[in-house]
Amino acid sequence: MYQTVLRDSSLFSLLLQLDQVLAAEARAAGCGCGKGALHSAHYPRKPRGGPEGLGAEHSMRLSFCCSSCRKRVTPGSLRFLGRKVFFGVWVLLLPVLREGPTRERLRRLEEVFDVSRRTLLRWRRFWREALPGSRFWEARRGRFATPVAVEALPGSLLEAFTGAAPSGRVLEVLHFLSPLSCGCREQAF
Repeated sequence: MYQTVLRDSSLFSLLLQLDQVLAAEARAAGCGCGKGALHSAHYPRKPRGGPEGLGAEHSMRLSFCCSSCRKRVTPGSLRFLGRKVFFGVWVLLLPVLREGPTRERLRRLEEVFDVSRRTLLRWRRFWREALPGSRFWEARRGRFATPVAVEALPGSLLEAFTGAAPSGRVLEVLHFLSPLSCGCREQAF
């Protein structure tokens, strides 16, 4: 079900558009100093994963710099999950696809998506240990009508959202996680 989402270039284009909306909102809000204008200070990323043929615009992290205090303002992102190298949708969905008792499933994921076993296990630790222990999770886990099972993350998080189509749920979860992508210590870890 989620395998097609990982290769859907239209989803990646939509994620870029949503990131542009978040960037426009951040720019309109201005810098915390209240004095300067925010100028574009986008920077390149080298994301792994995603469908073939994504343009260079998909590798650009949208960010701004205050003309007065020179502090960087980086809005949340649906494409990038913090400093992780892979696109956020891959960090979300590959651990879900990995769930199950067989080593064969893990081997197939490594082969089809060119992601190492070590990386998949690191992502699993992120979902099962780092995220549940974060201030971000502590502040937001009560928003769900039914508690999200930590031992089944990230699959249980996808199930907590009500999007009818798999891509709708993915978008909702990525939007929920977007504060993790801006590097705000008080919001993230």
